[in-house]
Amino acid sequence: MKNINTQLNDNQQLAVETPSGPLIILAGPGSGKTRVITYRITHLVKSLNIEPHRILAVTFTNKAAREMRERIQQLLGDQATSLSMGTFHSICARILRVDGSLISLPDNFVIYDSSDQLALIRQIESDLSIDSKKFPPRQILSTISKAKNKRFTDSTYQKNVENYYEEIVGRVFKEYTKRLAQSNAVDFDDLLGKTLDLFENNELILRKYANRYIHTLIDEFQDTNIIQYQIARMIASVHQNITVVGDPDQSIYSWRAADIKNIDYLQRDFPSVKTILLEQNYRSTEHILKAADSVINELPNRPNKSTWTNNPQGEKIYSYVATDSDGEGQFIADEIKKITQKTAYNYSDFAIMYRINAQSRAIEDAFIRKSIPYRIVGGTRFYDRLEIRDIIAYLRIIYNAFDSFAFQRIVNVPKRNIGKKSLEQIMNSSLELGMSPIDVCAGITNQDRRFPTFPSARKRNLQELVAHIEILENYSKQHTIIELLDKLLLTTNYRQHLIETDSEHAEGRWENIEELRSVATLYQDVSPESTLAQFLEEIALVSDVDDPNDETQSVTLTSLHSAKGLEYPVVFMPGLEEGLLPSMRSFDDPKQLEEERRVCYVGMTRAEHILYLTRSENRFLYGTFRSNPPSRFLSDIPEENLQYPFRGTIYSGKNNSGLRGAAQAQQIEKQTKSKIESSSYQPGDQVVHEKFGKGTVIECKVVQDDQQITVAFEGQGIKKLMLSFAPLRLQHDG
Repeated sequence: MKNINTQLNDNQQLAVETPSGPLIILAGPGSGKTRVITYRITHLVKSLNIEPHRILAVTFTNKAAREMRERIQQLLGDQATSLSMGTFHSICARILRVDGSLISLPDNFVIYDSSDQLALIRQIESDLSIDSKKFPPRQILSTISKAKNKRFTDSTYQKNVENYYEEIVGRVFKEYTKRLAQSNAVDFDDLLGKTLDLFENNELILRKYANRYIHTLIDEFQDTNIIQYQIARMIASVHQNITVVGDPDQSIYSWRAADIKNIDYLQRDFPSVKTILLEQNYRSTEHILKAADSVINELPNRPNKSTWTNNPQGEKIYSYVATDSDGEGQFIADEIKKITQKTAYNYSDFAIMYRINAQSRAIEDAFIRKSIPYRIVGGTRFYDRLEIRDIIAYLRIIYNAFDSFAFQRIVNVPKRNIGKKSLEQIMNSSLELGMSPIDVCAGITNQDRRFPTFPSARKRNLQELVAHIEILENYSKQHTIIELLDKLLLTTNYRQHLIETDSEHAEGRWENIEELRSVATLYQDVSPESTLAQFLEEIALVSDVDDPNDETQSVTLTSLHSAKGLEYPVVFMPGLEEGLLPSMRSFDDPKQLEEERRVCYVGMTRAEHILYLTRSENRFLYGTFRSNPPSRFLSDIPEENLQYPFRGTIYSGKNNSGLRGAAQAQQIEKQTKSKIESSSYQPGDQVVHEKFGKGTVIECKVVQDDQQITVAFEGQGIKKLMLSFAPLRLQHDG
């Protein structure tokens, strides 16, 4: 380890070589935490002779797990292959595959990802005659997920409903649970919750894993939820060797149930815990780091830590204001063009990080005009593309014949003229008889009286489907994943299906299929003994940033939440305005406002060399003009760390005339104030919103020279809206 430790600073070396016991490593941004984790694992194996299979390492994305394994492979060689490493969800999936039968979970369960879950919720709402416009599926699913994270079952949730919305959620939740079970399926929350149930109710199983793992290491600990923490605590309960690496200043996922208090819980549950600070930043210049620290230092009750760097002082932070959002986009595009023409930076060195996805529109327009290539993180994921989901659905039904959702996807791929009514008959028979949909189709073609009667042509189509699945199921038992994939494409004649249904895009969609083959081939090369179950698990658990086609020479556009863990030489953060960053929703909630501050800090610390903080005096968003004051976070940054390009000349999306832009801004400001002064609402008023529909005003108050209107919308819940921002009108208005 001597040659490794020469690459570590004193605190990093201390974190690597602490031999045992609970350990918290508070790692600031760019402080080399991944290096510390990989070197610590290597130290445990090489210096302390811990067998690799007795080390559990947890990350938050599959991509991070792969990168960490690759680094450890360079240090440990073949020994790295026996490490237990992955995301919480993938590790829990492995545990449930082996021991889930003890809580009545079949070992051939399938995992429903977010797209599957949403589609299932939509189907349930349709079957229960629930209006999806009044009760959006995504909102229902989010509520169910939050309930599961609080360890509510569908029955305990229904016992605690307090209003009509919760009553609707309870009905959907009950049916959702039932249909998952009928399909031998679990969702992401189930992977965690059922693993915790398994540990809590089976002492022998808990001891099996707690005894096995001598050391447990968890990355991004500030992003864990309470169930993840409880699982980790129980696994570490025997040997007490739990190492967590994280940064409370980067905790920005409370909406995903991440609980920053888990650091406090760990200190409570492991009283002998040591804390090591990693404060030296290797990523950013001094100006960027000081500016970011000035923002985060305003947080109350922060851990007693600071960051510093030996990097050059670098350029001061660029602070820029445009007349409107189009001008802001134009400025960003012009700066990127200028920098790429005068320096060695290329397009992939730039990232635009915004608070809400709607901000990308003006930037995209400017990039298109300037012929700047770009990619959007969080757009249509590779694994969400229709043709990819078709093939994965086939693989799922081959693996688990009870996967009713996969069956409904492939029953007409290629076209078999199975209409909605026929499909309902098949699915109803499946539920009533406890049989798989494929077995029901076989019964129909064999004229079994227990099943509905179909016309001859339809029966022949179903007979072909049953035969295909039977052939592929038998084939899967004797061949590799890539061989099965090729057999599937050939048997279903999927390429011809693409040509017949979407000739214009068939070639591009087939290229995506070829890319899936590449993924399968790569997976097979890495894990030659891998099974179909493992491959499906890997696909289901893949994260948004795990698209196989992410190596492109283009500017990255991403939300600030999706940017965590990334770094770029040049970063633009548009929209540094009150109401955007911080978000308007945080104004009345101190905890949310603290998280907004951390979001800003995360964005700023993604920048290595150059950082732009931009805003516009007026912004056209959601169909209305909004005049936002500068973000409070800008005022936290010392003047000595800032510079102002084009001060006195305001960019406008309409023209480059500062005088005309200023006049336009004044006119919009007058219109906004006029609207506020003349449009006073009163509690009890019946109003209509373009998106949320009809509602009743509950409260009105002045906030930031605007009016905040609190409205109870029918089927949408209570919303707080800013008057000058919201498309709101009295109900009796024409």
